[in-house]
Amino acid sequence: MATAEFAFNNKVHIATKSLLFKVNYGREPRMSFDIRKKGKNMKAEEFMKEIKNRHEKVKAALVKLQEEMKRQADRNRKKAEEYRVGDKRAMKKLTEKYIGLYVVKKIISENAVELELLVSLRIHPVVNVRRIVKY
Repeated sequence: MATAEFAFNNKVHIATKSLLFKVNYGREPRMSFDIRKKGKNMKAEEFMKEIKNRHEKVKAALVKLQEEMKRQADRNRKKAEEYRVGDKRAMKKLTEKYIGLYVVKKIISENAVELELLVSLRIHPVVNVRRIVKY
């Protein structure tokens, strides 16, 4: 487990362009068993400032990546159709059980509505809007 964890943390992350180990601990991971220190030790205040700056840079990189991912996802996204209580809808899902129109009883979210269904249908009344069509 430790080898896999080391390999993961010793890889440059695509979003931050930095090693995850360095982001967390402020230094490169030790590759050998040489315990002699190289260079000077930092004061605690300097070390914390450096860590804080590094975390801010990583946070900015992740926000930038998140915005890019949202932009890519929104490219093909269509505006959702609006539903109102009392609308009459047919359901693609129930074409073989088609009896008539189903009335929108309650709007759960922009992606789900509750329909007034016959009890004999034995189907959950909350459905995704992709499963219904406007009459």
